[in-house]
Amino acid sequence: MYKFLFSTLLFSFVCHAQNPSPIKDRVYQSVHQAMADKNNAHQLNFRDKGLFHAPEGIEALQQLTFLNLMGNNLEQVEAPILSLKKLEVLNLKLNSLKFLPDNIGQLKKLVRLDVSDNALTSLPSSLQKLKQLKFLHLSSNNLTALPVTIGNCKSLEALQLENNQLSYLPQQITQLNKLKLLQLGHNQFYEFDADWAKLSGLEELNLEFNYLRSFPESIQQLTRLKNLIVNNNELSLLPEGITTLKNLESLSLSNNNIKQFPQNIGNLTNLKTLILNGNPISAKEKQRIKEVLPNCSIYY
Repeated sequence: MYKFLFSTLLFSFVCHAQNPSPIKDRVYQSVHQAMADKNNAHQLNFRDKGLFHAPEGIEALQQLTFLNLMGNNLEQVEAPILSLKKLEVLNLKLNSLKFLPDNIGQLKKLVRLDVSDNALTSLPSSLQKLKQLKFLHLSSNNLTALPVTIGNCKSLEALQLENNQLSYLPQQITQLNKLKLLQLGHNQFYEFDADWAKLSGLEELNLEFNYLRSFPESIQQLTRLKNLIVNNNELSLLPEGITTLKNLESLSLSNNNIKQFPQNIGNLTNLKTLILNGNPISAKEKQRIKEVLPNCSIYY
């Protein structure tokens, strides 16, 4: 239930206004079909078609803004796809991509790029050319690092990196002033980098299933944070600074080693959901938390 709750919140945030609108624009299911009205063909769906290569003739559809190639067998992003200069949404989720080409940066109008569930081990520095990119989905790959040029993607609002092999983020990540959602769950992080607290626009932060033992006091700089998920780590203490996060609505800390909460936890007056199951919290401490957070749903 808890996982569903948070997944729903995050999914709604990331996906809002990204899907094609069949009411506004027709979604074509084949190149042949779209060619009949190619000057008005803006959306093309080739999901789960068993493709090994880009659809034949797709380069003729230069008005495309939305292209869904999810669930195929593509091993590379081929030239016909990269020729579609008006693309705003490119979905390549669940393919067999091992790399992104350097010239991915020529798709300058991209707002959303989804390459999650592939076999990527690195990313090209040319991603920095995607100045309009707001949503970057990179989950479930084999990434061990991000290019330092990621900091030049100034429009990014959502960055999904869960289920990779990351143990650090480049310092340049702090240049993403518009970032609202950062998902780092299921990686190899052993510490919460104090620099992350410079991401002052963050509203959603997911760090579940890592190896964190503590938070820095600088977490108090994340003043817009609404949802913080740190399940299944090795936390034993929370900094007092976390009690200054006045906008925090959901805090999930299940399966850690927390025995006691900060003295001023009651300052989190907007907290609606607190998940603490799997922590060695005494009955006395549970009662104290319940008393100082009377309007919060608490799960032990």
